Amino acid sequence: MHTLDNRVGWGTLERIFMLRNKNLIPLSRQHQHALALCVRIDRASPVEDLEAWQAEVALQFRSEIAIHFAAEEKVVFPAARRFPELTSLVDELLGEHARLRSSFAAAESRRLSAAELAAFAEQLASHIRKEERQLFERLQELLSEEQIGTMGRELETALQEATQACAVPGGKIAPAAEQGN
Repeated sequence: MHTLDNRVGWGTLERIFMLRNKNLIPLSRQHQHALALCVRIDRASPVEDLEAWQAEVALQFRSEIAIHFAAEEKVVFPAARRFPELTSLVDELLGEHARLRSSFAAAESRRLSAAELAAFAEQLASHIRKEERQLFERLQELLSEEQIGTMGRELETALQEATQACAVPGGKIAPAAEQGN
């Protein structure tokens, strides 16, 4: 039995997604993309083509997760910090972002071992679960409709870069405008 299959629980994730405020859904969708990668890594363990997996992890970071982290740090975390009960959770999530960025950098330079890749997938999945189950749930309870709507508009702007980026040959990411679109 694969470890992430039980913890991620696709039915649970689907339930969370259905209950998510519409202003947080773009982040939850990106969480789904990252969780799918984590489950695939877990199911492939022990990985045979470590180079290819690290390339995929690095590509996903450049194309979506880096922008996702920045949007959370610019919009969601400051909104959460307004509530003293969420301050320590935000601090914890920021520390996890830093550790995950280090793992993404190691994948980019192809320095992760198979064991480190598996541990990374578990850490990323755990981080996502914490954001979905703890941070997003509490924000939905604590923020007024107006406040969460404002946050949603700010997130839309912050995430715009991710939706306008596309993969190009060689695993590089370029804005759609540079692609001639």
